[in-house]
Parts: sequence; structure tokens; C-alpha cells
Amino acid sequence: MLARPALALVNHLLRGEAWARDRLIGFAGKTALLQFGSGTLLVRIGDEGLLEAGAAGTPATVSITLPGDAPALALTDKASLLSSATISGSADLAETLGFVFRNLRWDIEHDLSQMLGDVLARRSLQFAKHLGQWQLVAARRLAIGVSEYLTEEDAAIVRRREIEKFSLEVDVLHDDCLRLEKRLAHVELG
Repeated sequence: MLARPALALVNHLLRGEAWARDRLIGFAGKTALLQFGSGTLLVRIGDEGLLEAGAAGTPATVSITLPGDAPALALTDKASLLSSATISGSADLAETLGFVFRNLRWDIEHDLSQMLGDVLARRSLQFAKHLGQWQLVAARRLAIGVSEYLTEEDAAIVRRREIEKFSLEVDVLHDDCLRLEKRLAHVELG
């Protein structure tokens, strides 16, 4: 379902990066099976270094299993996504794909400028950046407010320092009980 749009986006990025296509051309005809959560995507590397949908039933040259939250990690933390992948099959192909996707960049402003013009593209991206930052600040403030309410007003959650204090008191009580047991054992023997 999402395979076509995903492949179209990746191929758009690959068309703008000759170095990436050059690396992939060496693996033309090879296939990679990407698995994340309940989704799977079989891709074949074409003769021009672009990706195409692989034919069903084709054996994969390399199989890469990503964590279930792969789509979110792809947008937020690529390094964590790639380091948590499980790989089986051709290590050379897996390394090449990893290198390409770690270093592939999307020049969104360039693409927007072709549709909207340079000034409007620049201002649109600036607006989107400011909107995103505003959303992050609002989410952070909401989280702080909720945590303060739950620890101060409602006391539904215990503060960390109170848990640490309680744990320390339990440890002291445990040590005292052990010493008392030893004294009692000594008194019973003596």
C-alpha cells in the first residue's frame, strides 16, 4: 500500500544524488527485503541504481528487519533506526544500502522552489520550521504541566527523590534487621 509512494520518494532522492546511484549500480538485479512491524517491502535494484518493487516470491539477497517504530525513527533518529536493524544475507549489499540511506539528503527547498518559486519556497519552509518548533515547545510545556500536576496536586506519582529516600530507608532497615538477627543468634548460642 505504501510501497509505491515510498519507492517514488526514494527514487526522487536517488535521481538527485549520482554518487548514491553509482554505489547501487554495482548491485543491479539484487533484492532487499525490508521488514518492519507487520509490513514488508521487497525492492530490486535496477540497472540505473534506482529501486523498483520486487516480484513476489523472489528470494531476497539481503533481509533487513527494522523495529516496529521504524517509520517514526526514520523521521526522528536515523542513527538509532539503522543500529537496531537485524540483517541476514549479503553484508556488502546491507552495508551499501545503509551507507546510502544514512547519507541521502532531501533538498526540500529546491523541490518546492520548482513548484512555488524561490521566495515562497523559502518562506514556506521557514514557516514550517517555526510551526514545528512551536509545537515542540507546547508539547514540552504540556508534559511539564502534567508531571507537576501528577506529582504536586494529585500526588498520583511519587517524585524520584522521594523514591530514592524510601529505597535508602528500606536498605538501612534491612541492614538493621540483619544485625538484629545476628545478635539474636549470638544470644541463643551463648
